[in-house]
Amino acid sequence: AVVSTQSTGITNNLRMSEKLENPSVSSTQKYHKLDIQNRKCKVVKRQIFTKMKHEKAKEKKKRRKAAAEMREALGDAAPPKPVPHTTESLRAPDITTVHEDDEEVAADAKNDEFSQYFNCEVSPKILITTNKKSSLETRKLLDELVNVIPSSEYVKRGKVDMKDLVKQSIEKDYTDIIVINEDMKKPNSIIVCHLPEGPTATFRLSSVRLKKQLKRHGNATTHRPEVILNNFKTRLGHSVGRMLGSLFHFDPEFRGRNVVTFHNQRDFIFFRRHRYVFKNNTRVGLQELGPRLTLKLRRLQKGTFDTTGGEYEWYYNHKQMDVSRRSFFL
Repeated sequence: AVVSTQSTGITNNLRMSEKLENPSVSSTQKYHKLDIQNRKCKVVKRQIFTKMKHEKAKEKKKRRKAAAEMREALGDAAPPKPVPHTTESLRAPDITTVHEDDEEVAADAKNDEFSQYFNCEVSPKILITTNKKSSLETRKLLDELVNVIPSSEYVKRGKVDMKDLVKQSIEKDYTDIIVINEDMKKPNSIIVCHLPEGPTATFRLSSVRLKKQLKRHGNATTHRPEVILNNFKTRLGHSVGRMLGSLFHFDPEFRGRNVVTFHNQRDFIFFRRHRYVFKNNTRVGLQELGPRLTLKLRRLQKGTFDTTGGEYEWYYNHKQMDVSRRSFFL
């Protein structure tokens, strides 16, 4: 029995020495990993893991600081920053990717449903409403969206069906309809219908945070905001970006320093609203005004809203589209 315990102790020491000789990971991290494996108490394991995370963050901060100092010392001769390997940077190639000098996309944009808006021929006039029996949380989000979009107004839905609502909105010269739907008394989706010829997009709504839920938020003014559409790379993303951009006025009031951002990342569209804060002549900060939203496209339908006879340009099918984590559609 004494011989067996000595032999196991020798083999464990050899394994530890072999692992510590690997130069890719620091010795402290290897020691903590071995210590976690040998521990049986979950509380102690959690404490060791937390300590290992803190040490790893410190080492990463030191490396970044050293690299920044070296880059500052070298100046123009400094090597370029390495591109991080993320899911977004490793996305699979797509034949529908839009390039800046794509003549076909430019020709289609001149004749699509949003051409009158981008040619400054029509000013946006948005109708925002909810489902037939809306809850308090949905109405709070609706109030903030009316505040975000200056050219919008709230109309109570009542018992009007969606098709009748579209007809009435066309008669009153509205350019878009935004409908906030809910489930379990919480907003879960948004329908954006462009008038009078469509298209109609349905987005899943998540990660909703109102203005009062944000720390150190600012109070928005009535100035028309600047709109930023970021990272919409494909033909589908180009259409969705143009639809979202047409909700706001094409002539922003830069004096208000308000900016609205639709940032696409891994087919999730993050909505943010900020205000520029000029601290001095060289430094500029951002103050968030709220709300925060995350949208994900579910369906894009040609024409106005029609669930029975409508033709879908694109719809989400998780069995066919969730095969690869590197495939994105916007």
